[in-house]
Amino acid sequence: MQSYLYNKIYQLFPETAPATGIGIFRLLFGLVTLQEVLFLIYFNHLIFDPIPFLDVEFPMIVCFLWLWAAVALALMLGYRCQQAAITNYLLWLVFVNFTPMQRDFDGGFDLFMTGANFCLIFMPMDKALALDGLRKKLQTPFVHYAQYAVPKVSPLAYSLPVILCLGFLYFDSVIHKMFAPHWRNGLGAWLPSSMPYYMSALDLSWLLNQEYLQKLFGYTILVFQITFLALFYRRNLRPFYFLIGLGLHIGITLSFNIYPFGLGMLSFYALMMPFSWYKAIANVLQAKQASLRVFYDQQCPLCCRTVLTIKHFDIFNRVDFRPAQATAAQQPELQAIDSQQLLKDLYAVDAQGRVYAGVATYAKILRVMGYMAPVGWLMTMPGVYQIACHIYRRIADNRQRQLCDSECMVPQAQYAPLLYDRLFINQDPKAVKRIARKLSKVLILLILLQLNSSLHYGLLYRLHVNTRQNPMFSVMTDMSNAVLLFSNSLLGITPHALYLHDHFEGYDHILAITYLDDSGQEQWLPFINSQGRMLAPNWGRVHSMWANIAVTPNIDEVRLKKFLMKVTAFWGIKQNLSLDKTVFLLKVKTIKAPFEWEKDLRNNNLSGEWSNIGQISWQGKEVQIQIPKDIDTTH
Repeated sequence: MQSYLYNKIYQLFPETAPATGIGIFRLLFGLVTLQEVLFLIYFNHLIFDPIPFLDVEFPMIVCFLWLWAAVALALMLGYRCQQAAITNYLLWLVFVNFTPMQRDFDGGFDLFMTGANFCLIFMPMDKALALDGLRKKLQTPFVHYAQYAVPKVSPLAYSLPVILCLGFLYFDSVIHKMFAPHWRNGLGAWLPSSMPYYMSALDLSWLLNQEYLQKLFGYTILVFQITFLALFYRRNLRPFYFLIGLGLHIGITLSFNIYPFGLGMLSFYALMMPFSWYKAIANVLQAKQASLRVFYDQQCPLCCRTVLTIKHFDIFNRVDFRPAQATAAQQPELQAIDSQQLLKDLYAVDAQGRVYAGVATYAKILRVMGYMAPVGWLMTMPGVYQIACHIYRRIADNRQRQLCDSECMVPQAQYAPLLYDRLFINQDPKAVKRIARKLSKVLILLILLQLNSSLHYGLLYRLHVNTRQNPMFSVMTDMSNAVLLFSNSLLGITPHALYLHDHFEGYDHILAITYLDDSGQEQWLPFINSQGRMLAPNWGRVHSMWANIAVTPNIDEVRLKKFLMKVTAFWGIKQNLSLDKTVFLLKVKTIKAPFEWEKDLRNNNLSGEWSNIGQISWQGKEVQIQIPKDIDTTH
C-alpha cells in the first residue's frame, strides 16, 4: 500500500495545475465559516447561556465570536492566509470541544469543518484570488502586471483534500447506509425530505411523488459513494463524479434545512472540477479585448500600485493599462491634452472614444469590471462625487514621482512561506523522493485512523458484536476508543451515520410550542409552524438540537425539559413577551416515517391536527414544565 501511494505521489509531484480552484475553495470555505459564526452570534444566548438572556454564563463569548468572524473574513479574502487558517482551525477545536456546541448544538458538520480546515493549513491558499498575492505584488510597484505568470500548483493540493474530506466521508457513510432498510430500498433522500422537522421551505412534493425517480436518486447516491475513492481521479470519469456530487449536495442544500452541511460539502467541489473546465470558463468570461484603456504615470509608485490593485481585481480582463509617457501621444483622443496634465491625472478612453479623467476614470473602471459596477455608479452620485473629487485631488497633487533603479525591482519585505511552499516549491530530486515518502506514510496513518472509526462504528457496532466478552478484544476496544478520541477531536474523523433507520424508526410524532397573547389568543412561537416545519433561522445546529436531541423516537424527559426551557426563554424574550405573564403550550402531532415509498407523504405529514399535552410557565428564573411522563402514549 505504501509503495503504491509513494509512486502515485511521486508521479504527481512535478505536475502542475491552475491555482484557481484552490482560491475558489478557500473563498467558499471562508464564506461558509463566516455565515456559521454569524449564526452563532445571533443564537449565542440560546446556545451558550444556561438560561437564555436570564443567566449569562459567558458574557465575553460574543467578543470571541466576532474575533472568529474577522478570522473567517480574512480567510475568505486571502489575507494573511497561513495565520488565518491556523487560527480558524484552533477556534473550531475550542468551540466544538469546550462549549455546548459539542453536545447539544452539533451542527452536523462541525467535525467535517475541523478536518477540512486542517487540510487547508497545508494548501497553497495565497496563489489565486487572495489579498496576500496582491500584497506581494505591491512590494515591487514598478514590475508590470503582465510579468506575473499565472500561478500553478501541484495537483496533490487538489487530490489529497478531496480524498481525506470527501472520499473518507463517503466511504464511511455508505457502510452505515447499507444497514438502513430505506437506503437499501432507494429511499435515502426521500424519507428525510418528507419529514416536517427536516424538510426545507421549498415544496418539493411534485418530485417526492415520483417513486422511480426517487429510487433512482437513492441508488445513484449509493453507487456514487461506493465507487468514489476508487474512480473519481480518473480523467475520463472525473466530470461525471463532479456533476453527480455537485447535484447531490445542491439537492441537500435545497431540500433539507441543514444547509450549512450542504454548503460546506459543495465548497470542496471547487477542487473536483476538471482543470480544463477552469480554462474553458476563463475563455468564456474573460474579454478577448479590453473595453477601456487607462493611461498612468509609470514613474509614480502610487500610480503603479493603483494599477496592480485594479488588475488584481479585474478578473474579467476588461481594463488595459498603458504608460502615459509612451502611448498617450499615439491616442488621438488625448492629443489635445497637455503632456504635463496627462501625468497629473488618471485618464481613460473607452471603446467609443470617450475620455475620462480623475474620479470619472475610477468610476468608469469599476463599471467596466462588472461586479464592481454598483460602487462605480455610487461614485457618480451628487454629493458622493464631490467628496471623491476632493479626496482624489489631495492625493493626486501630493504624490511623489521617482525613477526606478535596481532596488525598486526587489521586494521591500519578505513574507514567510506557506507550509505548502516549504513542501512543494523548488525541491531537488532527492528532496522530492523524501517528501513523497513522508506524505505516503502520513496518508497511511490517516487511512488507518479512518478505518478504525469505520470498522468500530460502521461494522462492529452495526453487527452488534460484543467486544467485551474476550479480554483481548476488550483491550483492543479500549485502544480503539482512545485513538477515536484523538482522531475525532483533532482531525474531524467521525461516524457519518446521518438520518438512518435507527434515527427514524418509531419517529411517529412531533412537538411544537405556542403561547397565549394578551388577548388570550393562541399564537405560534417563531420556531415550529402550524404544519410542524422548522422555521428559518432555526436551521442547522438549532434544528439538530430540537429534531435530533430534544424530540426523538424515545424522548428523554430531562433533555426535553432543558430545551423547552431554552427555546421558550430565547424566543419569548426575542418576541418581547413578558415571560412571567405568558403561558406556553406544548403541542403534539402524529406523523409517519415509513421505510417503503408512500405517495404524498410530505403533505400528509404536514397536515393533521395538533393536541395540547402540556404547558410551560415562568416565574423569574424558575420555569415550571408540565408534560406527561410518557409522551408516546398521549396522542
